[in-house]
Amino acid sequence: MHHGTLRLELDGAVVWIDPWSEGDLSGPKADYVLITDIHPDHFDASALSKVVKEGTVVVAPPVVADQVPGAVVLRNGESRDLGKLGVEAIPMYNLERGPAPGKLFHDKGRGNGYLLTVGDKRIYISGDTECTDEMKALRNVDVAFVSMNLPYTMPPSEAAVCIQAFRPKVMYPYHFRGSNLGELEAALASQPGIELRIRRWY
Repeated sequence: MHHGTLRLELDGAVVWIDPWSEGDLSGPKADYVLITDIHPDHFDASALSKVVKEGTVVVAPPVVADQVPGAVVLRNGESRDLGKLGVEAIPMYNLERGPAPGKLFHDKGRGNGYLLTVGDKRIYISGDTECTDEMKALRNVDVAFVSMNLPYTMPPSEAAVCIQAFRPKVMYPYHFRGSNLGELEAALASQPGIELRIRRWY
């Protein structure tokens, strides 16, 4: 996939996360679309229109759902059973990084990371976030996708701190443009039980 865009196939359902026009959107149409935030690399109305079909369920935080008629609104901490897919909105936000003193790139409460439940599997998609207490507190995560790029989220070395705290079985870095993933590999090399999978995203 590309940058913050993911396409997952889960129990026969096609799930797109943050479809963006810079990525390849030619795959199967979505049964579900999850949008994390209002920024244009996450909420791209043109890209969204290319992956939906009749009956597609779009899940989004209020700031995005206001612009997507019929979207399922999830606020931080809320969850919804969507049939094949259980979705919980996990807070995603900056702790310290922002465009100017006193301002953050991502304010707490605006956007959502997502914890998906499919059968007995739990999949976490972080969205744009730093290493928050909410991420550290996650448990029993089978697969995680964690963002790591500066200045908007966090460097791989900080992401590793959170990953070591919640210990997903399989870990994919994503949204990592310009980052040195060698830092992540080094930090997790001594962590048994966490399988790091690095894929070509750019």
